[in-house]
Amino acid sequence: MTANFGAIAPERGNSPQLSWTNVVFFATFHALALLAPWFFSWPALGLLVFLHWLFGSIGICLGYHRLLSHKSFQVPKWLEYAIALIGALALQGGPIFWVGGHRQHHAHTEDINLDPYSAQRGFWWSHILWIFYPRPEFFDYDTYKKYAPDLARQPFYCWLDRYFLLLQIPFGLLLYALGGWSFVFYGVFLRCVLLWHSTWFVNSASHLWGYRT
Repeated sequence: MTANFGAIAPERGNSPQLSWTNVVFFATFHALALLAPWFFSWPALGLLVFLHWLFGSIGICLGYHRLLSHKSFQVPKWLEYAIALIGALALQGGPIFWVGGHRQHHAHTEDINLDPYSAQRGFWWSHILWIFYPRPEFFDYDTYKKYAPDLARQPFYCWLDRYFLLLQIPFGLLLYALGGWSFVFYGVFLRCVLLWHSTWFVNSASHLWGYRT
């Protein structure tokens, strides 16, 4: 779940249209990730593993998912904001977008029209095509914020939802200062691609195969 990705997506009626902006954005990251072997170093590989855990397990799974979407536990507000910031650095969308979409998913699980990434549309739709063919009812801020009113009322989350993409700039500069281009390619581009697909497989593979009562 990738201004939020809906802000750069076209809105042309009810039929989803291919967003070339989204296609180019993700294709560029994938292409740059393929250059990682030419910048290999063991510290960079260690950085990749650490950031995949930090941004994926702590930021997305613990933060965006369990803490913000499902309210499974409570922490002090400063810690909640810190975890949400880590989630935003995963580059999977702002918190209001992510939480709003996930709550829509749970409210209409596998409904082919109401679930943003319903596996009923096929593996590739639930994996990535739902981002390439964005539907306004899932990507328009005024729509998805209705599913996350608790976050939309807080200025910090509104700011983070709007500007999370820009956080990659100071983060990338920090990595360059610490380890040069090796850290940038492994800590930004390759990390983003691997973490995207790790998350997307939850939407696609785990909703298509496996045991279900």
